[in-house]
Amino acid sequence: MNRRTFLKRIGWGAAGAAVAGCKSIPSGESKADRPNVILVLTDDQGYGDFSCHGNPVLRTPNLDRLHAQSIRLTDFHVAPMCTPTRGQLMSGLDALRNRARHVCGGLTMLRTDVPTMADIFQAGGYRTGLFGKWHLGDSYPYLPQDRGFQEVVHHKSWGITSAADRWGNDYFDDLYYHNGKLEPYEGYCTDVWFREAMKWIKTRADGSEPFFCYLPTNAPHGPLFVPPQYAEPYKKPGVPADFFGMIANLDENIGRLMAMLDETGLADNTILIFMTDNGGTAGVKTFNAGMRDGKTSLYDGGHRVPCFIRWPAGKLRAAGDIGELTTCQDLLPTLVDLCGLKVPVGIRFDGTSLAGLLRDSQTHLSNRMVVVQYHIDIPKWNATVMWKKWRLVKGEELYDIAADPGQKTNVADKYPDVVQAMREHYEKWWADVEPIAKEPCYVQIGSEQENPVRLTCADWYGVYADNFGHLQRKVNSYWNLLVEREGEYEFSLSRWPPESGAAMDATATHPTGKGKAFPVAKARMKIGEFDESKPVASGDKSATFTIRLKPGRTRLQTWLYDSSGNELCGAFYVMATRG
Repeated sequence: MNRRTFLKRIGWGAAGAAVAGCKSIPSGESKADRPNVILVLTDDQGYGDFSCHGNPVLRTPNLDRLHAQSIRLTDFHVAPMCTPTRGQLMSGLDALRNRARHVCGGLTMLRTDVPTMADIFQAGGYRTGLFGKWHLGDSYPYLPQDRGFQEVVHHKSWGITSAADRWGNDYFDDLYYHNGKLEPYEGYCTDVWFREAMKWIKTRADGSEPFFCYLPTNAPHGPLFVPPQYAEPYKKPGVPADFFGMIANLDENIGRLMAMLDETGLADNTILIFMTDNGGTAGVKTFNAGMRDGKTSLYDGGHRVPCFIRWPAGKLRAAGDIGELTTCQDLLPTLVDLCGLKVPVGIRFDGTSLAGLLRDSQTHLSNRMVVVQYHIDIPKWNATVMWKKWRLVKGEELYDIAADPGQKTNVADKYPDVVQAMREHYEKWWADVEPIAKEPCYVQIGSEQENPVRLTCADWYGVYADNFGHLQRKVNSYWNLLVEREGEYEFSLSRWPPESGAAMDATATHPTGKGKAFPVAKARMKIGEFDESKPVASGDKSATFTIRLKPGRTRLQTWLYDSSGNELCGAFYVMATRG
């Protein structure tokens, strides 16, 4: 089912702007009474990368102040990598159920037959905006403006300098997409996201409509580019100065955001949520809050992160810690309850509402178990099952987090009944999600909403190829395509993105290095029954193929060869245009 059909089925307009016959505002409550929501999500900042959590080197005074003013979820979990966390957050569904289960490999696209957090807020009468990193699809119908966001400033793929992002962007004075169109923005990337978000928020300060602002930064994800004044205080042996400098800049921007909310009078009735997207990275060796491992790991260091929630006028419990097992899938159902939103009939969440905990009307959650699983490859048991103090890793290792937070001692032999109960939960969960997880999402071409469509290696199915380093390697796979309309299609194949100006057999300069020259002499393209090759002359920037296609699902694969017929790589970039 495509997204437009799905939205019509549940009574929403084509842009998800309204719910037919569904009034979200509780009786007696006006739009102006409803809370605004700001959700800040930082990238690759671990639980230990805060001075309020005990980091002995890094100083985060504004985040520390927010921490002191907030309810803190201290056993809060995400996925161990970027995209799966974002998909879980936006959909309230586990990564394997929403299909956005990895950072590339054609597996970043969030199913179009489920509403997003932005869809639900917009349908409930909220204005919606996103500023920063999306990483849930780089073309229609997966872009943020297709998924419920009305105002969007963002970069593509996992980050600035990724293979899919605008070539030449380097965190400073870059070109970003504003509601689908590339525009220049002055300044450092994190400053831009906060500046644009605050500018947009100020236009909503009259209180006539509540707003939902999603502010997911690409910092402090590598490459570790930062204005030197932020890194300078941390230039000491063994200290990740640039990484900590990026967090210092983030902290400064959090301070600006909090000050703006105070100045505009928005602070009291705004739910401000701060969280991070996975476990620690560059800061782990300095301080990891006693946890084992970091990003990508199935141990707690890979997926336990901070979550601060502040709403001064919300009649919530006092600031302090909540130690219940919670996840990022819980935030959407929680916000639905706190903001009086409605969810279409038939839509389910894997998360559970935390509203009772936050309002102090509930002291404990149900006896829940939660599964963490993600990645390109999803073999059975490559997962962690969590149950209160217990962690079952890969179906074999059992840890008691209360007694052993560093997960050093496997106690599976001592507690076979616990292992059995957790394995039984996983078996049921796996049987439910496996068929869904293995069904790919499809990049659409030929639609009226986006034509031409730029295909990049980040969406090659089942392979890891989403950054500049991959453009130097012999790597290849295919794109899963959905041809939306019949017509004559032109496919322009290139090794480098067109804006680089580089020829197929030339080098190309990137902010993170200089690319290798490959002796490209022939290009080949296969789609359906079509399989043709053509020569590539030295200096050619692309090779173009034309074919008539009918609507439906198909695969597209390309190859670049040298003069002896040896395969060099796939065409990392293809422009698909319906004539």
